[in-house]
Amino acid sequence: MTQEINLKSEIAATQTGQRLDQTLAELFPDYSRTRIKEWIQTGAVYIDGVVATKPREKVLEGQVVAIEAKLEEETKAEAQAIDLDIVYEDDHILVINKQAGLVVHPGAGNTDGTLMNALLHHCPGIDLVPRAGIVHRLDKDTTGLMVVAKTVEAQTHLVAALQAREIVREYEAIVTGTMTAGGTVDAPIDRHATKRTHMTVHHAGRPSVTHYRVAEKFRAHTRLRLRLETGRTHQIRVHMEHIGHVLAGDPVYGGRPRPPKAASAELMEVLQGFKRQALHAVRLELAHPYTCEIMSWQAPIPEDMQTLTKALRQDTQEHPAAY
Repeated sequence: MTQEINLKSEIAATQTGQRLDQTLAELFPDYSRTRIKEWIQTGAVYIDGVVATKPREKVLEGQVVAIEAKLEEETKAEAQAIDLDIVYEDDHILVINKQAGLVVHPGAGNTDGTLMNALLHHCPGIDLVPRAGIVHRLDKDTTGLMVVAKTVEAQTHLVAALQAREIVREYEAIVTGTMTAGGTVDAPIDRHATKRTHMTVHHAGRPSVTHYRVAEKFRAHTRLRLRLETGRTHQIRVHMEHIGHVLAGDPVYGGRPRPPKAASAELMEVLQGFKRQALHAVRLELAHPYTCEIMSWQAPIPEDMQTLTKALRQDTQEHPAAY
């Protein structure tokens, strides 16, 4: 599938002397600087009817610039009919409540059955959008809200908003240990030197900031609300491990069952049966890429995390002195 792109505009006096790629990015903000540069280099951009192939070429007031390009299929994965919990949808964006166990992108060991495969089936034409419109990701066993762009223009705006930290992403988590107050973890994250599927705090990593507050305290666990400023791989899981409070159930970062003393058989069963990280993307807020309206969604806490919370709450009530 392809889509024809035909754009035209006149260079303003204030743009005289600017680079061509910079000027086109200003004139046509629905498209990324990378895509515009690609169009220039492949001969899809014209100045006064003449092909312009140099991104650094200077422009002059009154010149007419045009883009005549084709958006080709970007995503090669197979479309598959996979149920999605759709929270909101219009012509530009799709918001889903991702279930546990759903991988976002195809990859080694997960060549199909992913969110991307589901999106290609649900939204014909989304194969023209890079990564089938996926703007940000959640780990396989993290549940909750994700926004997907249905058009290239929407994706460009959402990616820019994400980079500018204008999209609010709030999470609910249950961590091991009793925390007395909220705070901020400002610690760079990089890939682990020897465990290639792990991330770790490292001084040479990418800047990473997580804010958290205590929502509820238990005997040996804490329920948190967290907000991301950045979106690194495994960020919340790595930052919580870094401060000594790994997520309950986390199979990668050591969240093995850590029952409090004299825990009941019921609590032991719940803790041992919780096989994923207790993390849920509970709230998402953003400016709509087309209307600019501020929109917000909330996803209910999944049943397994509700069950864990109730068990920890019951344990705390049964041992008030210890708490």
